[in-house]
Amino acid sequence: MLSLISRSLCIALLVLTAVACGGASGPPSADGSRLNVVATTTQVADFAANIGGDKVRVHGLLKPNVDPHDYEPTPLDMRMLAEADVVVKNGVGFEKWLDQAIEASGFRGTLVDASQGVRLRTGEGASADPHIWHDPRNAKTMAANIARAFAAADAANAAVYEQNLAAYQARLDELDAEIEKKIQSIPEDRRKLVTDHDTFGYYADRYGLTVVGSVIPSFDTSAELSAKQITDLVARIKAAGVTAIFSEASLPPKTAEAIGREAGVRVVAGEDALYGDSLGPEGSAGATYLQMMRHNTDTIVAALGGAAT
Repeated sequence: MLSLISRSLCIALLVLTAVACGGASGPPSADGSRLNVVATTTQVADFAANIGGDKVRVHGLLKPNVDPHDYEPTPLDMRMLAEADVVVKNGVGFEKWLDQAIEASGFRGTLVDASQGVRLRTGEGASADPHIWHDPRNAKTMAANIARAFAAADAANAAVYEQNLAAYQARLDELDAEIEKKIQSIPEDRRKLVTDHDTFGYYADRYGLTVVGSVIPSFDTSAELSAKQITDLVARIKAAGVTAIFSEASLPPKTAEAIGREAGVRVVAGEDALYGDSLGPEGSAGATYLQMMRHNTDTIVAALGGAAT
């Protein structure tokens, strides 16, 4: 098995080959009319597209419904990093692979940490929770960080980025109020969450839900799950009177379904699965951040006995 450093060196050689040979598979060459932006996650890619509009060209590294913890850069991704004016990351350690990818690519532009200014929550072991986008108030901060970086890199269009930011933040405020109202329709004793992994903490904190547990008790989906942890989770589900377990679209539902059978609780999966670490593909209920948040909320409200939307 190659180390991360060895893989990065191999990727760098592939990038050199791709750039030298050209080919039709790559994106159009930059013409200087738009800012070249690389965004790590699907969420920050969506924020960047909303803030940048037609003034930016956004290449997302992570694809819809792909677990970000398993990601490895492709030669095209590395080429796009090398050519980028701005790279936007989620931050909070979510993209553990990014530093090596940037070093191997030779990127020399501006790196934006979208998490700057966000108040972080912590989990077991006092590690910071990177799933900050699940609170729309944090999304506003992330969007503002992106807008400032775009304005600094492209001063001629600073006013456009500012206008786009104001319009998008207004939509985020509307979203936040809408979600709060819907969650309040759930009976208080049913406002309890069990999900595939520990990704909805910010959402729960914002809207007054209790996270009883998660199938993978970690911020990272690659964490191992022990038999004792499964037994303990089943016991907590029964004791708390949890009425549903929510699977996530980017993860297989098998373990959640096994726990659901053991606990005698319904598992929400398939088309109704929540979007946790990733947005969904184009045309899905989670294709954009706003759609994702509304889908997740409507699914949770329906499963926990809230008012129909």
